[in-house]
Amino acid sequence: MHIDPYIVLGSAIIGLLVGMTGAGGGALMTPMLILLFGVTPAAAISSDLVAAVVMRPFGAAVHLRAGTVNLRLVRWMVLGSVPAALLGAYLLHALGNSKSAQQHIETLLGVALLVGAAAMALRFVLDRRAGSKRAGFVHAIEPRPLATIAIGIVGGLIVGMTSVGSGSLMIVLLLFVYPTIGANQLVGTDLTQAVPLTLAAALGALIFGHVVVDVTLSLIIGSVPAVLVGSMLSSTVPDRYIRPAIAFVIFASGLKYVGVGTTALGWTLCAVLLAAAAVWLASVQPWRNGVRAQAVSPHRAEADVPVGGPPWPGDP
Repeated sequence: MHIDPYIVLGSAIIGLLVGMTGAGGGALMTPMLILLFGVTPAAAISSDLVAAVVMRPFGAAVHLRAGTVNLRLVRWMVLGSVPAALLGAYLLHALGNSKSAQQHIETLLGVALLVGAAAMALRFVLDRRAGSKRAGFVHAIEPRPLATIAIGIVGGLIVGMTSVGSGSLMIVLLLFVYPTIGANQLVGTDLTQAVPLTLAAALGALIFGHVVVDVTLSLIIGSVPAVLVGSMLSSTVPDRYIRPAIAFVIFASGLKYVGVGTTALGWTLCAVLLAAAAVWLASVQPWRNGVRAQAVSPHRAEADVPVGGPPWPGDP
């Protein structure tokens, strides 16, 4: 048995993102295994799903303990997602695992995620300008059964047919169906509903796929501690920090699904981060804080200095 330290490191980085945002696990983990480590697609998908069955309950447990999970939403989502995931696996099997059909589904999913990420970013900017917050208390949010079941069905079908994408898509849909839900509650609810959904998808992968034990163990070793840390951050860090992280991971997932290459994806994400940093600096203007401090400090200094000036060394 061989544990690959590079797979452990890569899965730790992705596990941290999953714990913080609830999204991007399959969209980032599976391509990492295929493109960077030469794992066959079938083995990468199956191993990733089995590792996720172990990883996600740890993140869900952190949020359950923090009280950032709406269990009523989870129940309605699972009611739709678990049967839909099994149906999706069956449909993919019936299609003969057609690569063209799967590519079309992933491209459509990528477009949907890019639109969702752009909408999330726009909504975040509008909320900041209006001074409104998504801070609805998790247990005060009333479920909308039909809409929530529909979210579960869509996410379940996607994960059953492509083995990835449920977290990113479901977070976008939840965000717009429940506009007052906070980011930490969004992540906690999505991570919790993903546990039975991922289990159902993993069972399908075990039946039709091929699990590589060494790869799966490497993923588990790296991702489980990282998802714990990420979940602790997302359950306590303010909403204004978590929501941009969610949008960024969903944006990266969408780019990957529409077929952007690894190198181009890396440069694009770096450019987005630099642009976001420039916008933040332009809006916050931290250098002005020093000017304001200097404008105030002379008055404070005059109040502190006695008449006649400061004492000389040796003066009583």
